[in-house]
Amino acid sequence: MTADRSKQYFGSWQSSAVTIVSLGMVTYVLLQLGDWGIVNSVWKTEAGQGCDHDVGACWAVITDRYRLIFFGLFPHEEHWRSAMAMLVITVTGVLSCLPVFWKFLRISLLWAIGFITFILLMRGGFFGMPLVKTAAWGGLSLTLIIFAATVAIGMPLSIVITFARRSSLPVLRYSVSFVVDITRSLPLVTILFTAAFVLPFGLPDWAEGDILIRVILAFAFFFACYQSEVLRAGLQAIPDGQYDGARALGLNRWQEILLIILPQAFRNALPPTINQIVITFKETSLVVIIGLFEILASANAAYGTAIWANTYVEVYVLVAAVYFTFVFCLSRYGAYLERKMRIGEN
Repeated sequence: MTADRSKQYFGSWQSSAVTIVSLGMVTYVLLQLGDWGIVNSVWKTEAGQGCDHDVGACWAVITDRYRLIFFGLFPHEEHWRSAMAMLVITVTGVLSCLPVFWKFLRISLLWAIGFITFILLMRGGFFGMPLVKTAAWGGLSLTLIIFAATVAIGMPLSIVITFARRSSLPVLRYSVSFVVDITRSLPLVTILFTAAFVLPFGLPDWAEGDILIRVILAFAFFFACYQSEVLRAGLQAIPDGQYDGARALGLNRWQEILLIILPQAFRNALPPTINQIVITFKETSLVVIIGLFEILASANAAYGTAIWANTYVEVYVLVAAVYFTFVFCLSRYGAYLERKMRIGEN
């Protein structure tokens, strides 16, 4: 294998020249980044002072403003609650990836406990914890709850939409198809803006709810419409013999769907499902447009002072690292599931 790769890189003078030039360029870039980000970087400054940007990276903005980036407008003395809430929702997501929780009742109970614990920690109002309304929620905790709630609500909804589109009732089938097609033709920003600011004009006061709830529900419906198309493709890949076999075993319609059809549909649609989940996590940054103070809005506020006005690169590097960490973990878990399922076929 090593010899084959050596031939690819140095098999002729042309490939050797390209390899050497490419290595030189990569080495130069890495040295420059190391010089900027490590060798000449500044990690701490005097109080009330910024960095001299004739030198390297000013990581002092991170050490000075990290609380604003990760916790947003949440009260300073209550940051421990936001940190615990982030830990709870992250642990809930990790546990739901374990096969032992891949039962409907178990995973439903797991997420119910996770969401309730998150909301109790963030909202407070009991055991001496001050009440913090959703308007003050922000930073990474807000990003995580929007993402987790969107997937947790949107995934079951996508299953309902998928089978509604396959219904034998023409009115139901065409109505749902029309709504899905309309939703998929609109930008997500438009849907979020409508849910946040336009929808309340058409609702009675008692039904308006919180802006965060409306945004999450709109986001979940948008996710469900796209995911329903992914699941529909997974259903179409199932041979007709699977349906016949389920009937031959005497399974009723619900048993056929839950035990035979859905597991195979998710298996067939696993790669695009993981891709859709990854896209959803990245799209949480769009809520900054409607005024929610998620991690990107918090990052913008972190360098939005005269002292740190020139440190936006360093701040965005941190935000990019956060997004990369979560997205990389999701993609690697998806690759693990694909390998595991391929092994099961042998």
